[in-house]
Amino acid sequence: MTSSRATHVRRRRLGVATAAAGLLATLLTAGPAAAVPDPGDAPAPPGTVSAQDQAEARAAIRSGEIPGVDEIVHSANIEHVANVPREAFTGINSDLAFQGRYAFAGNYDGFRIFDISRPSSPRTVAQVLCPGSQNDVSVSGDLLFLSTDSSRSDDSCTSTTQPATEKSSWEGIKVFDISDKRNPRYVAAVETACGSHTHTLVPERANVYVYVSSYSPSAAFPDCRPPHDGISVIKVPRKAPHKAAVVGFPVLFPGEGPDGGGNPGPPTNPGVNKTTGCHDITVLPSKDLAAGACMGDGILFSIKDPENPKVIDQVQDNANFAFWHSATFNQRANKVVFTDELGGGGGATCNERTGPHRGADGIYDIVGKGDKRKLVFRSYFKIDRHQADTENCVAHNGSLIPVKGKDLMVQSWYQGGVSVWDFTDSARPKEIAYFERGPLSTEQLVGGGSWSAYYYNGHIYSNDMVKGFDVLKLDDRRTDPAKRVRMHELNVQTQPDYFDDFDDD
Repeated sequence: MTSSRATHVRRRRLGVATAAAGLLATLLTAGPAAAVPDPGDAPAPPGTVSAQDQAEARAAIRSGEIPGVDEIVHSANIEHVANVPREAFTGINSDLAFQGRYAFAGNYDGFRIFDISRPSSPRTVAQVLCPGSQNDVSVSGDLLFLSTDSSRSDDSCTSTTQPATEKSSWEGIKVFDISDKRNPRYVAAVETACGSHTHTLVPERANVYVYVSSYSPSAAFPDCRPPHDGISVIKVPRKAPHKAAVVGFPVLFPGEGPDGGGNPGPPTNPGVNKTTGCHDITVLPSKDLAAGACMGDGILFSIKDPENPKVIDQVQDNANFAFWHSATFNQRANKVVFTDELGGGGGATCNERTGPHRGADGIYDIVGKGDKRKLVFRSYFKIDRHQADTENCVAHNGSLIPVKGKDLMVQSWYQGGVSVWDFTDSARPKEIAYFERGPLSTEQLVGGGSWSAYYYNGHIYSNDMVKGFDVLKLDDRRTDPAKRVRMHELNVQTQPDYFDDFDDD
């Protein structure tokens, strides 16, 4: 049995260099049409660390500076109420989406559906085997969308890995009918340039638009050649999803160079990823806005015409950001939090030597009006609970906690765990709660930890890459008003207007 104890926010000197189980459902193999991950979010193979760093990690555990291997610690205002292991799947757990009493959890082997009507006892409803990294998942009505960002032999769920240098290889978006949650049905596949690392829904009544983010082109890849300076836009008719198709490829980084007008990366900007596409996009449909985290650039753009998004502003941080990973608006749409996935999610960067400004969140105010709005940097936020050199840790996926008049967020940090923090004052963000496990190993760097941590209908749900699906309960006067907000559907990259659309119980 894993132990759990409450502690104060931990600070330590390690200056390193770089539960309730659900019932197993029948494993479903989807119908009509081992992942090879691309850079960014790719699970790193176990890495060696020095004998000194191993000894330092063990000493930190003995002294109580960090939790022990697999030990759970958390602040006094968080309760760990449930965990469901990966069970039939052996792949990496990835992103989450929600609809009614269901949670949808991506995995490099496919996706899983949980009944969360009792958050303390999540039940597995279905597991769909459909390999392909990274299998980010979103839902809208009766449709589920799954990203495939590894080169496959075909678009089926029985495909095998195949080199991207072969023209017949496939990557892109898969569409499932989830009207019967126990028996999802595969109904469509759409190939997109360079695959689909992540995707974002822009839902309308008759159609769902899907913004597909992908990157890392090569002249050797027939379906992913440079310049790759935009996003694929897919239109999916709700009543005829089999007619889903790419309707455009808007260029977000126009320019004269071979890769367009994005960040050139090294040698001009050492340590910064060259922009060859976007990693993730978050839309705020109620404000016709979107924010793009695009490798070496952060962008703000208008989606008044969803098929033709228009860039409003573009920013770079060549001092501290290495890889612009994801974005979150506050509810008033006058701030954006961008994350920096330093090390691609596989590095130990939550330590003293890396410091508080790299592998962190960047908080930007949105100033001005209309198409003259600008992103203005205010501050960085990073957890100050230093991790061992055997723990991958960096800023990753999170969501707002809906409290009127406050800017509160829950966020995953891989093996840094789950952090709840307040950025109401853009210049002085602060952590107010946390949950984490100890390192998976003190002998080598092993990838794991929380991939996504999102607030939904009164609880925090976290998809741990290795340990499974966690449910957390947050009790704090600062966040308690959010418990009254009840959503019918939540895809975090499609941010709702919480206070126009929620049910007040």
